Amino acid sequence: MSSRRALLATAALVFAACGRSQDSMVAADGKRHYATYAAAGEVTDTAGGVDVYAATTTGALSPIAAKARPLVYVPNSQSGSVTVIDPTTYQVVRTFKTGSIPQHVVPAYDLSRLWVLNNQSSTLTPIDPLTGSDGPPVHVDDPYNMYFTPDGRYAITVAERRERLDFRDPRSMKLVQSVHTGCRGIDHMEFTADGRYAIATCEFNGQLLKLDVTTREVVGLLALDTTSGAGLGAMPQDVRSSPDGKTFFVADMKSDGVRVVDPVAFKQIGFIPTGTGTHGIYPSRDGKFLYVTNRGWNTLKAGKHGKGSISVVDPVSRTVVATWSIPKGGSPDMGNVTADGKELWVSGRYDEEVYVFDTSNGELTHRIRVGREPHGLCVWPQPGRYSLGHTGNMR
Repeated sequence: MSSRRALLATAALVFAACGRSQDSMVAADGKRHYATYAAAGEVTDTAGGVDVYAATTTGALSPIAAKARPLVYVPNSQSGSVTVIDPTTYQVVRTFKTGSIPQHVVPAYDLSRLWVLNNQSSTLTPIDPLTGSDGPPVHVDDPYNMYFTPDGRYAITVAERRERLDFRDPRSMKLVQSVHTGCRGIDHMEFTADGRYAIATCEFNGQLLKLDVTTREVVGLLALDTTSGAGLGAMPQDVRSSPDGKTFFVADMKSDGVRVVDPVAFKQIGFIPTGTGTHGIYPSRDGKFLYVTNRGWNTLKAGKHGKGSISVVDPVSRTVVATWSIPKGGSPDMGNVTADGKELWVSGRYDEEVYVFDTSNGELTHRIRVGREPHGLCVWPQPGRYSLGHTGNMR
C-alpha cells in the first residue's frame, strides 16, 4: 500500500472512531432512555399524557437513591467548603473543604454519586451518597454548573467564564467536545420533553440559547423582552419546564419575575411578576406548583436581610397563588423540595444560612447557620429515574 493510501486509511479509522456514538449511561431504573429522542413512554403519566415530572412524585425513589443517607449538602462559595445537614434533626453534622468557589452540588445521571462543582479551582469533588463522604477531586475546566443529556450519553459542564458547554464522558469526565456559545454568563439549562433540545440562560446579555442535543450545535438565541417587569433589563437565571413540556419558565433577577417562553417556537409569550431578584424555580412533588425564590436583590453583590421571599406559581394559570415571607428579611437562592414534598430547602445566599419552609402553609420553620455565600444546595435523596443535573432536575 502506498504511503498516501495508508495515510488515508488511517484517517478514515480515526474519523470512524471519533464519529462512533458513545454508549449511554444506564439510568437508576436499570434502563436506557431517549434512544431515539421521542417523548412516547419517557415522560407520560398514567393517562398517557405528557408529564415531565411523572417519575418524580412523592416516594418514587429508585433503589440506589433509597439506599442513600438522607442529607442536605450546602456549598459555601466564599468559604470553599460544603456544610452537611441532617434533615431529620436540622443539625450540621460536618463541614468539609472543597476546591475554590464551590457553586452547586449536582446528582450524577445514574444517581451513583454527587458532584461538588468547584468553579475557580476547576475541579469536581465527588460525594458518595450512601455514606456522605467526599473523595479526591477530578480536574474539569471552569465548572460553574453541570447537566446530563436525557439519554445519559454526556455530562455537560457549563463553563461560564469561557462561554462554553463542554460535553464530557459522564463516568470519567473526559472532554469529548467543547461548544462555544457566545452566551455571556451561561448558567442554567432545561430540556424539552422530547429530549432533543436544551434551553440555557445567558445571565449577562439578557438572552436564552437553544441547543440541539443530537448535533451539539447552537440553533437559536432569543433576546428577552426588557420592557417586562421592573424595567431594569433582563438577567435570566434558572429555567424549568411546565409539566406538559409546552411552556418554559425563566426566573429573571432584574425583571423581578418569571418570563414565560414557548420552547418550540422559541419566543417569550408572557411574564409573571413575583418578587425582588427572582432566581430559582422548583416544582412541587405533584407538579401543580412552582416554588420561585426571590433573592431580595437585583445585584450580584448584596447585603444581609434583603426583601427575599418565595412565590408559589400555578404553571397552568400562570399566576402567583401564594407568597411566603422571611421574617426580618433574607436571600433565598437555590435548593430542593424534599422527597416527601413536605419541605422546601433553600440557601440564603447573602445571609450565611439555610431556610426550611413547610410547603403546606409556607411557614419558615428553620434557619440554619452555614458558611459564606451558600449557593446550589442539594437535598438527597430525590425521587426519579435519572438526574438531568443542577441541584436535582430529576426525571
